[in-house]
Amino acid sequence: MHVDGVAGRPQGRESGREIPEATVARLPIYLRALTSLADQGTDTCSSEDLAAAAGVNSAKLRKDLSYLGSYGTRGVGYDVAYLRYQIAREIGLTQDWPVIIVGIGNLGHALANFSGFRSRGFSVVALLDADPQRHDELVAGLPVRPFDDLERIVAGQGVSIGVIATPAVAAQDVADKLVACGITSILNFAPTVINVPDGVDVRKVDLSIELQILAYHEQRKAIPATAADGGLDEEVTA
Repeated sequence: MHVDGVAGRPQGRESGREIPEATVARLPIYLRALTSLADQGTDTCSSEDLAAAAGVNSAKLRKDLSYLGSYGTRGVGYDVAYLRYQIAREIGLTQDWPVIIVGIGNLGHALANFSGFRSRGFSVVALLDADPQRHDELVAGLPVRPFDDLERIVAGQGVSIGVIATPAVAAQDVADKLVACGITSILNFAPTVINVPDGVDVRKVDLSIELQILAYHEQRKAIPATAADGGLDEEVTA
C-alpha cells in the first residue's frame, strides 16, 4: 500500500515524539479500517465509527490518534483520506519496502503467494532456501535462489526486512546471516526465539501459540462461571 500525500494538509505531529509500542501495534489496524471505509466511498467518519470498524473502543482510538497530532473536526469527524495518509506515513508506508523470505517450505510458499504483502506496501523481491532441490523452482513468479545469494540480493535490492520461515533448528543461523548482511528488521515464523543485536527489530509470529490461547478461551467457555469461581475460592482458602 503506497499511500501518496494529500496536498495542502498540515504535517501532523511534531517529529521526535515517541509513540507507545501498544499504539504502534494498533496503527496498522486503523489503517486497514480506513482503507475499507475509503473503498466503500466514505469521506469522513466519527471516532465511534472508526473504532467499531477497527474493533477498539473510541476513547482508546482518540488517544492513539492524538500521538499523530490528529484530533479530527468536532461535529464532522475524521477525513478518511487524510487520516489514512497520516497513519501510512507514520508507519513508513508512503514508500514500498523490498522483502526477502528465507525457507520455502509449505509456510514459505504460502507467504510468497500472499497478495496482502504488495497491497500493504511490501514487495517480495527474493525467495531463498538452502535445499538445492528447490533452487530455480518458481513460486509466485519468483525463482527460489540459494541461500548463499543472500548478501548479493540484500545489497543489490536495498533490502532491510527479512522473513524467516525455516524450521526452528535453522532459524538462529539464518538470523545471524541476515543481520551480518545488513538486515535490520526480521519477521520470524520459526517456532523458536532468535537472538539479535541491538538495533535489529524482531517480530515473532507463532501460530501454535495463538491456537493455544484460543484453546484456553474455549476451555473457559465450557466451565460454568460459578464452578470456576468456587474452584478458585477453594484453592485460595486451602
